[in-house]
Formats: sequence, structure tokens, C-alpha cells
Amino acid sequence: MVEELVIAVIAAVCACGLYAMAAARVVKQYERGVVLRLGRLREGIRGPGFTTVIPFVDRLHKVNMQIVTMPVPAQDGITRDNVTVRVDAVIYFKVVDAADAVIRVEDYRFAVSQMAQTSLRSIIGKSDLDDLLSNREKLNQGLELMIDSPSIGWGVQIDRVEIKDVSLPETMKRSMARQAEADRERRARVINADAELQASKKLAEAAKQMSGQPAALQLRLLQTVVAVAAEKNSTLVLPFPVELLRFLERATPAEAAQAVEAVSGVAQAAAPPAPETPAAGTGTPETPSAEPYRSVEKPEPVAAPEPEAEPESESAPEAGPDMLSERLVSHEASPPARPHVQPHI
Repeated sequence: MVEELVIAVIAAVCACGLYAMAAARVVKQYERGVVLRLGRLREGIRGPGFTTVIPFVDRLHKVNMQIVTMPVPAQDGITRDNVTVRVDAVIYFKVVDAADAVIRVEDYRFAVSQMAQTSLRSIIGKSDLDDLLSNREKLNQGLELMIDSPSIGWGVQIDRVEIKDVSLPETMKRSMARQAEADRERRARVINADAELQASKKLAEAAKQMSGQPAALQLRLLQTVVAVAAEKNSTLVLPFPVELLRFLERATPAEAAQAVEAVSGVAQAAAPPAPETPAAGTGTPETPSAEPYRSVEKPEPVAAPEPEAEPESESAPEAGPDMLSERLVSHEASPPARPHVQPHI
């Protein structure tokens, strides 16, 4: 009798141990437990720590409440300005209602991933290429709102969405590089033109100051000569008086002609004397007449006799340089007189 009682006690203890082992559950600090009793949701969420369920009747689902980092696969799309791009992103989310995450959606991770991919494609089609490259903050906010709207009913809260990389075709990269280079060159030219404008204003002010003191201009000329002669070079500096140019600008055409004539006279006086043109009947060989050559079968051309010098030739020095040059040209153009040869018959 006693032995049967002891065996029954031992069996009850073992059954209680097995029941306790089957009913005992441990929920971690970052998890929450959702109990389904015979397929029906039990009220109340099991917190972290030790908890028990009815074996073979209750089923405990543990839901992770930590922030989940999920990469969004790269998506190919066409922007609003018809540029093909490849964009990938990353999404941060967490579960705020464990019961909704278990009851309302089959797999909340997969659902959030698919929603993120479709939202990313939609954002690419609604945006320009410049917005994808430079205005990512606004696109991230729009993408977050698009994903967060349906995920609220799943017990999931979208914490943050970031666009990681935007891949462009090689041709587009080269085009953008040329555009950036042209923009930098334009800025450089604008800066250079602005600098020249400011320098011209300062030079105008300096010229205005120097116009009141002529000695200042002379000192500036001497400084320039010193600066040129400072280095070892073979540069020869000849200061040219500016007053002469101003005189020529103010001179009338008649005065300018007189100045040019005076310069020509000086040049003519410095030049060697030109040979005088022989006059007719002054001892030169007589020009043969054309009659003896009529009997020759092949007559040679006879040069026309030079006109006699006018008695006013003594006043030739008073003529201008143009008259002298014309006489020299006519003398050089006339062929020399050939001696008369009597043909033998």
C-alpha cells in the first residue's frame, strides 16, 4: 500500500515537472509575447521575464521590438527628365504594436521590404535628376511618408529612410563633367572681367590724380624704366613724347602737309644726289635717224628722243619730292641710246 502511494506521488511530481517545463516561457527584454489560445488572441501582451502558458492549448508568439535595419535592393527607373538611374536605399523601422504585427500581416518584414521598393520606384519617377543628386533630404521625407502610411495598420513605425547611392550611366557622367567644367570656366571669366572692371576704375582714378600733376606722370615713367631695367635683359626702352602725338592730333591738314614736306626735304637733303638726266644736243651720241634703218630687213626699235629740258629746270630743288621721284622713274625707264652703225651693202 505504501509502495503504491509513493509511486503515485513520484508520478504526480513528474507530471507536474513535465507540465511546468511545457508551460514555462521566458520573454527577453527587447521582446513582447502574444498568446493565442486555441487560435484566438488573448488580451494582454506578455512582458519580458518568466511567463507560463497552457501546453497544447496556448501558443506564444515572440515579437522583436528593436529597430530593424533593412537594405532596399537597387531599383532601376527613369526620372521625370528621362534619365535612366539606379537607386538603392536603407530603411529603419520598429514594431510598436506586437498584436497588430502578428494578427494584421503575415510577415511584416517582407511587407515593409516590398512597400519600400515600390515607393522608391515611385519617387524616382516623380523626381528630376538634380533632385536625386542634391535634394535628397526632401526625397527621404517623401519616401518615409509613402512607406509609413500603410505600415501604421501593421503595428510598424518607420523611423527613417535614406537613399544610399544613385548610379548614373557613363555617358551621363561625362556630360555632367563637361557641364561642371564649363560652369567653372564661366565663373572664372566672370571673376576675371570683374577684376578688370575694378582695375580700370582704379586706373581712371589714378589718371585723374596724375592729370593735375604732370610731374607724377614723369615719375611713373621713370619707375617703369627702372622696373624694366631691373632684370638682366636686352630690352631697349625709348620714351616717346606724348605731346608730339597730341600736336599731330590737333594739327590741321595743311599744317600736317607742311610737316610731312619738311620731313621729306630733310630726307632728300640727307640722301645722295641723283644723276642728272642728259638733255638733247649736250654732247651725247647722236640718236640715229630712222631713215638708214628702212633699207635693213630687220630694223631694230629706236628709242624716242628725250624732250629738251625746260629752262625752269634750275628751280628743280623747289619742286617737291614727288616731282623728283617721277623724273627718276622716267629716266630709269628710258633705254640707253645705241651708237649709229652704218650698214654695209
